[in-house]
Amino acid sequence: MRLSEMADRMLWSKSRLSHHVTRMQQRGLVTRQECPSDGRGAFIVLTDLGMETLRAAAPGHVAAVRAHFIDLMTDEQVRVLGEVTETVLEHLRRHVD
Repeated sequence: MRLSEMADRMLWSKSRLSHHVTRMQQRGLVTRQECPSDGRGAFIVLTDLGMETLRAAAPGHVAAVRAHFIDLMTDEQVRVLGEVTETVLEHLRRHVD
């Protein structure tokens, strides 16, 4: 994905994301690849190490979110959270795209 598109989707400034991507690049998690249609742009590409790191982190992350957030709620609270989330996402879709 292009850095500018990623920044827009994350609602971050391009500068802020660029700094984060640079740190991730230094750790070998992503690379920047030249954009053939725009010499000024770059694609941010997940490396094999980046994918391995993501896969390794995912189970612990999911377990922590469940234990410290989801499992604390009633079924009704989870339903309401879903509705609130959909409202926020719809708002963001209208204002970001």
